[in-house]
Amino acid sequence: MAYSDDLLRAILNRTRRIAVVGVSMNPVRPSYYVARYLDLKGYEVVPVNPGHAGQRLFGREVRASLSDIDGAVDMVDIFRRSEAVPPIVDEALTCFPELQTIWMQIGVSHPEAAATAEARGVTVVQDRCPKIEYQRLFGELRMGGFATGVISSKL
Repeated sequence: MAYSDDLLRAILNRTRRIAVVGVSMNPVRPSYYVARYLDLKGYEVVPVNPGHAGQRLFGREVRASLSDIDGAVDMVDIFRRSEAVPPIVDEALTCFPELQTIWMQIGVSHPEAAATAEARGVTVVQDRCPKIEYQRLFGELRMGGFATGVISSKL
């Protein structure tokens, strides 16, 4: 799926609060370090994982489901298998009338669930990682994946 840099940049700029569904408490898991990275970049990350509900991650309580989140969410970031996506999208659309974005992580896609969200005016990104896109679009990574904060040809 192709997404323009302008679209991805706009999503990342307008987003403030992200529910990360399927976040792990294990710091070596991608869902953990992506959520941690987004938290460090100033996004309010709401961790969602029924197996860890009530525990604390990044200073915030892990929620069992999207319906357990108080207040609005701008983006739902899904770290679950593709076949688990439809009920997550349905719950997100029910719980958050002002939801702006459904983001499915690398390897995760569901065209029917995406169409349902898009029909409600929600932007959908599939098979991408917001951490990687943030780093790429805001100058932290070069195309080859190297950090740009250390090496520079400018004086």
